[in-house]
Amino acid sequence: MMNIMARILIWLIKAYQVLLSPFFGQQCRFYPTCSHYSIEAISKHGAIVGSYYTVRRLSRCHPWHAGGHDPIP
Repeated sequence: MMNIMARILIWLIKAYQVLLSPFFGQQCRFYPTCSHYSIEAISKHGAIVGSYYTVRRLSRCHPWHAGGHDPIP
């Protein structure tokens, strides 16, 4: 069962997906997208470890990285 912090983080990510993501278009070079990756990481590992994986993933999401398939550990 997810704790309250994990639920809040997932709610914020889903709000981003609905409210802001449509304005940026399909920019993510990874599969799954960074926001989906974040939701899965937080759901699987909890708020703290999932946030760590999210920050690590976002740090690689830039034009000079090849991207590709990046499953959650």
